[in-house]
Parts: sequence; structure tokens; C-alpha cells
Amino acid sequence: MVATCHCKHCQRQAGSAFSVIAVVPQSGLTIEGKLTRFADGSASGNPVYRKFCGSCGSPVFTETPSADTQGIIFIKAGTLDDVTDLVPTAHYWTSSAQDWVVHPDGAALFPEQ
Repeated sequence: MVATCHCKHCQRQAGSAFSVIAVVPQSGLTIEGKLTRFADGSASGNPVYRKFCGSCGSPVFTETPSADTQGIIFIKAGTLDDVTDLVPTAHYWTSSAQDWVVHPDGAALFPEQ
């Protein structure tokens, strides 16, 4: 799944109006190199762990306790080499979306998570 998140935390972390994420199984992912972890907050009060490259500062992954129990991880789509087939089909925290953001017709919109 590919989605956008419009929550204020993702806006700050991405330095943009939203974050584009690809949701993938943790078991199919191999991580090479060391990432730096930042413990962020969330509306639920649960921690959100943002992992980024300590050398260049690029955000790479987002992990949450609930995603861990489901065996999934959120990859920041902008870090992938080929994004031509990535089309967000779900848009989360649209209640926090910037007024100028236009969502595609037929997309699944969620005011919160």
C-alpha cells in the first residue's frame, strides 16, 4: 500500500504538506547501514519512531508499536530509486491537511488514522 499522512508530525518531519509512505512487510526488508532513531509523539500518545540517515539527514522509515505487531514498516517513498508505480490510494489525517491540497477522485480519505 502507498499512502500519504497529513498529520502535523509528518508535516514537520517531511518539511512539506504531507509524507508519502509505502507500507511493506518487515520480513521482506533488509537494512544495511546504521540509522539514527528519533522518538516522536502521536495523537494516540503512542510513540512513533522515525529513523533517518545520520549522515545526510534523509528520513528513511517510520515504525510504530502497532505496525510492529502487524509485521509491517513504513518506508519514506522519496528514498526509493524507482517511484514511477507508487500512487497513494489512501490519505490519512486529512483533517490536518493543508487547505490547498487536492485529493484524487476515488481516493480513500481518513480524517484521522
